[in-house]
Amino acid sequence: MSSLHRTLAGDVLVHHLTDDEMLVDRALVELHGRSARTVVKEGPLRVTIIALSANGSLPVHSTNGPISIQLLEGEITFNAAGRDYPLAVRDLLVVAAGVEHSARSSGGGAFLLTVVHQGTPTPAGAA
Repeated sequence: MSSLHRTLAGDVLVHHLTDDEMLVDRALVELHGRSARTVVKEGPLRVTIIALSANGSLPVHSTNGPISIQLLEGEITFNAAGRDYPLAVRDLLVVAAGVEHSARSSGGGAFLLTVVHQGTPTPAGAA
């Protein structure tokens, strides 16, 4: 399944995540500690499933738009604005635009990331 053409087909999209769509490339997860699959790509909106391996992580970064993170399975701790947020399945974390954040998992897990891009991304450490 390609992650490139995930646009809305009309004014409303109801998307039931199938087992196939929940699967990310486990070989990539093990090789790189993470992998992702884009579910929706429409204008500034991106909805992506991201999996982290045991001891996997996402480095510190920020986005130019707000994000939401919903834990789907496993355990993942997010750090935003210097504070840790250990999430349980079905927890929802919302982070404002420009706030530096990262993620790590000791046992592995997967989450749904929603991003609304608003211009040029802000590199980590940029003022």
